[in-house]
Amino acid sequence: MENVLLYEVVDRVAVLTMNHPEKRNALSRAMLAALKSHLDRIADDAGVRAVIIGAAGPAFSAGHDLREIVNATPDENASLFALCTDVMETIRKLSKPVIAAVHGVATAAGCQLAATCDLVVASADATFATPGVKIGLFCSTPAVALSRAVPAKRAMEMLLTGTPISAAEAERVGLVNRVVPRERLADEAVQLARQIISSSGDTLGLGKRAFYEQLALDRPAAYALTQRIMVENAETDAAREGMQAFLDKRPPVWKS
Repeated sequence: MENVLLYEVVDRVAVLTMNHPEKRNALSRAMLAALKSHLDRIADDAGVRAVIIGAAGPAFSAGHDLREIVNATPDENASLFALCTDVMETIRKLSKPVIAAVHGVATAAGCQLAATCDLVVASADATFATPGVKIGLFCSTPAVALSRAVPAKRAMEMLLTGTPISAAEAERVGLVNRVVPRERLADEAVQLARQIISSSGDTLGLGKRAFYEQLALDRPAAYALTQRIMVENAETDAAREGMQAFLDKRPPVWKS
């Protein structure tokens, strides 16, 4: 399968476009492998400061390709779900912010992908759902990302009923950062990325790591961790430049 994932870099922002619209951009092995490959490439590319994941066609992603699961062996399914988890964790561990630009449906693992990204911009027509329960395959791995993005009871309602929620409702419960008209989706995602990368790349990477590491800790441990990271951060060239620029009333000049 050729060009299942399109890749371009515009003004230091990498845009990954899932490009299998006839399959509603299912997270097939090929799609997941392409996402993993490009994300690994981006991790090592100093010229890329942020990432946008979007989609061609009428849908963001309808989740896994069920044809790859229904008659597969346990080992085959284990490797597929491990690959999916690897992609999601790569997004989380990437030192650069990742924005999902969602239109149409984002269901099951497609909803997981959106929830995994650091930020989500959605078109007004977007819907989000974890409907696996309706076909006898509970969305257990999507639940990991979903339950960390929205309140537990709202996540459980989505998981237990499979009922889609609108972009407006997704924004209300915290799954989506902003909702825009469909025709403005790409521009809004790029504008958000450019706003973010006006800050130091080193600082963004350090801050993203600290944010996700502290989430898993209780409050005292979270403060202990982030205190250490604040000390580490204060010693960086970026922090010294930023603070001195503030005191000098001038724009900072970042090295990265």
